[in-house]
Amino acid sequence: MSSPRGSAAFLASPPPQDGPSGPVGRFGALAGWAQRRRWAALVLWVAVVAAITLGASAAGTAYRNDFSLPGTDSQAATDLFKQHGSDQAGDSVEIVFKDTAGVRSAEDRVEPMLAEVRDMAGVADVRSPFADASAVSEDGTIAYASVTLDGKTEDVPTEDVARIIDTARSIATDQLQVEVGGEAARNAEDKEGPTAELAGIVAALVILVLLFGSLLAASLPLITALFAVGGAIGLIALASHVFTVADFTPPILMLVGLGVGVDYALLIFYRYRHELLAGARPAEAGRKALDSAGRTVFFAGCTVIVALLGLVALGLGSLQGIALAVAITVLITMAASLVLLPALLALFGGRIRRHVLKQQAKAAKKGTTEGDGWRAMARAVQRRPLPTLLVGVFALLALSAPALGMRLGFADSGNDPEETTSRHAYDLLAEGFGPGFNGPLVVVVKGDREAGRTVQARLATTDGVAAASPAMPSEDGALSTVFVYPTTSPQDEGTVDLVHHLRDDVAPPLEHATGAEVLVGGATAASQDVAETLAARLPLFVAVVVGVSSLLLLLVFRSVWIPVKAAVLNLLSISAALGVITLVFQHGWFGVQPGPVEAFIPALIFAIVFGLSMDYEVFLVSRIHEEWSRSQDHSQSVREGLASTGKVITAAAAIMMFVFGAFVLSSDRMLQQFGLGLAVAILLDAVVIRCLIVPAVMQMLGRWAWWLPAPLDRRLPKVSIERPS
Repeated sequence: MSSPRGSAAFLASPPPQDGPSGPVGRFGALAGWAQRRRWAALVLWVAVVAAITLGASAAGTAYRNDFSLPGTDSQAATDLFKQHGSDQAGDSVEIVFKDTAGVRSAEDRVEPMLAEVRDMAGVADVRSPFADASAVSEDGTIAYASVTLDGKTEDVPTEDVARIIDTARSIATDQLQVEVGGEAARNAEDKEGPTAELAGIVAALVILVLLFGSLLAASLPLITALFAVGGAIGLIALASHVFTVADFTPPILMLVGLGVGVDYALLIFYRYRHELLAGARPAEAGRKALDSAGRTVFFAGCTVIVALLGLVALGLGSLQGIALAVAITVLITMAASLVLLPALLALFGGRIRRHVLKQQAKAAKKGTTEGDGWRAMARAVQRRPLPTLLVGVFALLALSAPALGMRLGFADSGNDPEETTSRHAYDLLAEGFGPGFNGPLVVVVKGDREAGRTVQARLATTDGVAAASPAMPSEDGALSTVFVYPTTSPQDEGTVDLVHHLRDDVAPPLEHATGAEVLVGGATAASQDVAETLAARLPLFVAVVVGVSSLLLLLVFRSVWIPVKAAVLNLLSISAALGVITLVFQHGWFGVQPGPVEAFIPALIFAIVFGLSMDYEVFLVSRIHEEWSRSQDHSQSVREGLASTGKVITAAAAIMMFVFGAFVLSSDRMLQQFGLGLAVAILLDAVVIRCLIVPAVMQMLGRWAWWLPAPLDRRLPKVSIERPS
């Protein structure tokens, strides 16, 4: 299918027909059904989404986090706690007090409050600061009470923790400051409103209006995406009762669903518009658009789903839930683009066609042809393909370099917004007891009490340890627990080194001397275990996703070099995005508080971006291949392919950038990193790679771009994403 050649080409074309003008593929047949049964398709979508929404509202949600990781020391320690009935099996929150006159002056207010907390749901034990001298700072102005919960943070209802927070803070006065810290307290604080989602919707609508010059045309891709996201949210809420779905999944799937939904619908709608300009009637344009761009969307959507389901292999419960949720969201948005959008086009096709032809007539009067600017850019790239390639690759490598020093971990209360009680509690504990007090290591000794005391004495004198609590026996006396407070903060590299030192150098001699088993656990060590395990498994995950995606491209384009090029360039854009995240969040650029990169981020960004990159790869290269099959002129096919797709790729990328960039408005550090990484990766992929590097590489490869060894060609099954001719 050649690109539009202006109004003259349209006037010279045969009279438009509504019937099929050639073979119709399966996607064209699907579009034909949706067009003929437009009202049935619309009513069906509305009914399904309404039923899912009502069902989800009635059933409620059961989101829960699961950061367990079998085979690690921290998980083994937790399992021992549970087996031997230790209170330390549950997580804790700290109620922190500060009184410049001395916290003991507020004892008559603190003790009744602690007695009330002790009787609350979700509380296993409360330790008063006045019963433990080590719980009061040296100057006597800061103290803390430990509230042990009856389960892990993810298992204790946030309402129960919220009541603890409200009760504790109710005794605060102008002189007595009361704050509540700990992971459970962080999760229980009020969540922000849907600012990011609304910002993404508004940005998408503005860009679509600018692209098409029509509110109606701009609304159709957005309506399709919103229908898809609405259905996906309800399905995931229902799925949370069966699968482990993390509580931070909904905002991720909403913005990913919105971005992908608009992206898919836009690719199909833009091809529909292209067919209208070529002279097709609305019904025929819809069938042709689905037989070309619809195939691209299906292929790209399947690639995203494969990449996301690859996250299951990483073996972390919450990450598996996110993968399942986003994969379902992508599947529904793909279905909406292939069924709902053609029905909407059938309803409004006449009005859209009149608007498109009116725009074309205005452009003809000005003497411009759609895509002229992209053709000019393609010619410039083709004149100097090697310098263009080198500049683009150098820029991506320069941005990727900081990722080599990326340190994975998890945010803690020290990264919370300054107005939160968890952040105030973190700062007070660091002020009164030292930076390591916010991330104690929990050392479990499986042996008699004498072994526990021996281990505690050795730990107290270890370099990097500020203090070690007395060994506390479990109810059955089989375990002893020692809290080890590092001299460094939980996210500091010194704490990471201390965990390795205790496990590798300190514990083995102690086990040999006492005959006991010594395990280093606790939230800080568990976070480190998760980060290191994910980092170790990531290369295999990347290799599997790249291999499967490359095989699909090999089948589709019958070329060895197309999948190689796609894999290398996609990896470059992702590594560059991770480099930017490292600069901003690890090194503290733009005033961001320095800290580790969230351990989930590389895997999530890779899975989503690698799949989405296939949208642009397949959309651009399939148009180049379409022109190549028609003309056998390689240079012209590159120019026309870019001219036909450059505008829509850029617009789709701009929408995705703003939608994903809206995550930066979140107060959650992980969501901020996620949004920034996706936005940067999409920007680089659409602008630097698809518009500059890919045309340069395709020009340099020439006819070799479509080379496939004859023996391999005979053995591979035939797969095509282009419209039947």
